[in-house]
Amino acid sequence: MLVLTRKPRQQIMIGDNIVINVVEVQGENVRIAIDAPRDIKIYRGEIYRSIQEENQKAAQAQNTDVDLHEALPGKGI
Repeated sequence: MLVLTRKPRQQIMIGDNIVINVVEVQGENVRIAIDAPRDIKIYRGEIYRSIQEENQKAAQAQNTDVDLHEALPGKGI
């Protein structure tokens, strides 16, 4: 992990095409702007964790084995 100290209007570069701009600092709140290519997905941490949890639940639901003979009408086909 890299820890940096930045002031408003200063930037952080990630690779060649992602720029983090420090817009404003008020007390414990820091406002940032992120300039990145459209194909880069950017989420707040709590939203990203929520998406991951939902994906895990969906994957677990898909892993349940279903006996097609029991699930389809006209058993014993």
